[in-house]
Amino acid sequence: MKLKRSTVLPIILTVYLTVMAGIGYPEYAAGRTSSLMYFGIIAITLAVIVLLHFNLKRRERYRRERLDDIRRNEENSSKTK
Repeated sequence: MKLKRSTVLPIILTVYLTVMAGIGYPEYAAGRTSSLMYFGIIAITLAVIVLLHFNLKRRERYRRERLDDIRRNEENSSKTK
């Protein structure tokens, strides 16, 4: 089974976000970072990762449809010869 880019890239970015949130947590716990900023950045980043996932899924679907059309056209042109 081939892993799709629309799955792998968001997983990698989510792991990265988790690590960065863990590194930044002591700043938040010490009161040097507001909760709005800390959780806001996490929420915005998660939203961007979700949007990226759906955008990559859409691109994969368009690519698959285009390749199917090319394959179908090649089959039709070889049958007519």
